[in-house]
Amino acid sequence: MRRIVSILPVLFLVGPVWAGVWITLTSLGDGKVAIGYDATSESQLVRAFALDVTVTGGTIVGIADYTVGDDNYGYGIFPANFSRYITVNPTTGMVDSWDAPAYTPVAPFDTPGALGGLGTDGITIEMGSLYDTGAPSKTGVLCTITVSEGTCWVCATGNAIRGNIVMEDGTEVVPGEACNLLCIEEFPHWGGYRRQYADWVAYGKPNCWCRPPTGSGYQCDGDGDGLTEGALKYRVFSKDLGVMVSQWKKKIAEVTNPCADFDHKAEGPLKYRVFSKDLGVLVANWKKKDAQLPGNCPRPE
Repeated sequence: MRRIVSILPVLFLVGPVWAGVWITLTSLGDGKVAIGYDATSESQLVRAFALDVTVTGGTIVGIADYTVGDDNYGYGIFPANFSRYITVNPTTGMVDSWDAPAYTPVAPFDTPGALGGLGTDGITIEMGSLYDTGAPSKTGVLCTITVSEGTCWVCATGNAIRGNIVMEDGTEVVPGEACNLLCIEEFPHWGGYRRQYADWVAYGKPNCWCRPPTGSGYQCDGDGDGLTEGALKYRVFSKDLGVMVSQWKKKIAEVTNPCADFDHKAEGPLKYRVFSKDLGVLVANWKKKDAQLPGNCPRPE
């Protein structure tokens, strides 16, 4: 373990430049997203990251899978929290223990330029390296975050106030922005989807109810077969009518093709799953093409 003489000088800057350091976002499923980096086109290593991570359609509820400490091939120095939770031994000049539960990469919300933190739609993370021999690589994963909702845009950008990305020579780099739809589930189970999710499970999790690429995205608009039809490529047409007719007035335990349940609801005192409202959906969208339909099934109630 190297001597901890000074941590914050890694944020000494010589002026921001654009360079070949990219932030990567990878969906791991169940609302978990890996935040990585790629600096393989650079001649030197990254010394520190200051990033804003935001989500649209949820909140960030957890952060994990990050390296803690120094000289371990990672970015385990967290400048915003170091002085709050880590003590340097005055005799040895080293940290006796990195074992502080609150010592995380998330900068406190009251730190200048930091976002709201866990439980909000944005966090600021600060992660630096300090090593003798255990230098980090030019590409890897910094951490993972967990998002509360099933469908969300995740974006990661440099935090200019807190230093963006700092290279080994002190140069400040503005990273390329990463922004992707990542937390999407094949069928969401939160908010206005909870009842539909339960019915989807009861049906045996039919693919047709799901979002693309598992489903067509048009099933709740009357697309019973998951295909376009005819030379004009109608999304809702005669074969979809055939699917619906084959399931007419069936209850959930009797339905053999849940793709016919366009409105995802039971109807009437006998709780028919395919009945007049499903017919209404099909009629409203009869002979419509993809461009004429939203294509974002399932939709919340």
